[in-house]
Parts: sequence; C-alpha cells; structure tokens
Amino acid sequence: MSNSRRASGFTLVELLVALAVFATMAALAYGGLNSIARTRGELGRQEDRFRDLTRAIAMLNRDLGESVARPVRGTSGQELPAMIGTATQIEFTRVGFANPQAEQRSNLERVTYEIDANSIKRGRYAVLDRVQDTAPTISDLKIAVDSIRLRYLNGGQWLDAWPPQQDIALTLLPTAVQWTIQSRDYGELQGVVQLVSQWPAAAAGSPAPSTSK
Repeated sequence: MSNSRRASGFTLVELLVALAVFATMAALAYGGLNSIARTRGELGRQEDRFRDLTRAIAMLNRDLGESVARPVRGTSGQELPAMIGTATQIEFTRVGFANPQAEQRSNLERVTYEIDANSIKRGRYAVLDRVQDTAPTISDLKIAVDSIRLRYLNGGQWLDAWPPQQDIALTLLPTAVQWTIQSRDYGELQGVVQLVSQWPAAAAGSPAPSTSK
C-alpha cells in the first residue's frame, strides 16, 4: 500500500524541498540579473557623460577655431574687442553661423563660454551689435567640471587675459587659445586651438574689396 502511494507521486517533504531549491535558484538568478542591469545602467550613464564631454570639447574647439576679428557694440553702444577673455571665461565673434534658410543676416555669431554651477555654459547672442537689454541664450553643455583655465598666446608668451593690457586693438586676436578643464569624471583635459590669422572678406561677413578703378 505504501509502495503504491510512493510510486504514484511526491511526498509533502519532497515538494517542500523542491520548492526551497527552486526559490533559492530563483533568488540567485534574480540577483545576477539585477547586477547585470545595474552594470548596464552605469555603463550607459558613463557613455552618456563621455559623449557629452566629447561634444562639448568639439564645440569649444570649433568655435575657437572659427574666431574672427570682428568687434561688436555693447548694450550701451560701446565698442567691444573681437575677443574678450579671462582665465575662466571668454567671449568672441565666430564665423560659420549656419544659415540653412538663406535669411538676410550675417554669418557671424557672438558666443560666450564660462563655468556656472560646476558645468560649462555656452551663450550665444541673437545679434552682433547689441541694444539695451540684449542678453545671450545660455545652453548647458552638461559636463561636470571643477574648473576651467584659459590662456592666450601673444608673440610667444601665454597670457591669462585678452586683449593684452599694452595693446587694446579691437580687432586683435591671439595666435592660439589654450584651455584646461578639470573634469570630475576624467581628470585634467587640455587642448590648444590655433586661430586663423585672417579670414577671407566674404567668409568674415565683410564685403569683398572692390576691383573697379
């Protein structure tokens, strides 16, 4: 009688043991999957941070490389140099402002870079020559930084501010700009951008010189 019942199914003890083993294996499997999910999430966040960093550096290098010697007027009508820079922020005019709709406007743009709340912010003015209350549109480049240092090459000497104290020519540009960024994720990063000495008149938004006599 006992043997027939044994052959026909599992005992309660065997079912409990089987459930316990299954629960243990399920817990182990969930822990492994959860660990994989957390790792993938962290890798995704690191990938996003690295992409934001490379995009921000590419934008900074591109803007500096397109610097042009075009002074502007401030909100009070005063003349401002083509480039104004300190060790921690910079403002300058750049060429190459995209115009896909062929609007009646200049291809020049006035941009700024500075650190605010441990992030690099890029500003752009809608116009070159400002009027009262003109303010830049600010974009957060979304990279966590502790500091930024800018230097300006002038005649073989690196300066911490531009234009040089001894020369306030409005159209004067440095030979190169060096930036050093202390990134929270990737440590110290550094680059040097050589500036174009003179853009063609048409590219710089100025009328081409007349050839007529």
